[in-house]
Amino acid sequence: MAHDRDVAGIRCLEVLEHLAEYLDDEVSDELRERIEAHVKGCDWCERFGGQYATTVTNLRNALGEPEPLDAQIQRRLAQRLLDELTPRK
Repeated sequence: MAHDRDVAGIRCLEVLEHLAEYLDDEVSDELRERIEAHVKGCDWCERFGGQYATTVTNLRNALGEPEPLDAQIQRRLAQRLLDELTPRK
């Protein structure tokens, strides 16, 4: 990546790595502060992050809230994931 500057103690690639989690409010306060400080000082990340956030917001608005899964389907999916992740002998 041509733009991978260290601004405010975090690199552009690190900001990009955590951008979805940031938008979903799933990052620690410390990481949130570092990302926000980086974006304030990095014009490339400010532009890209703004475009990304707008795209995600527009998609969420267009798609609406997902319908919850039936409890039986949730159990089947959980069991299938567990089966796939359990090492086979």
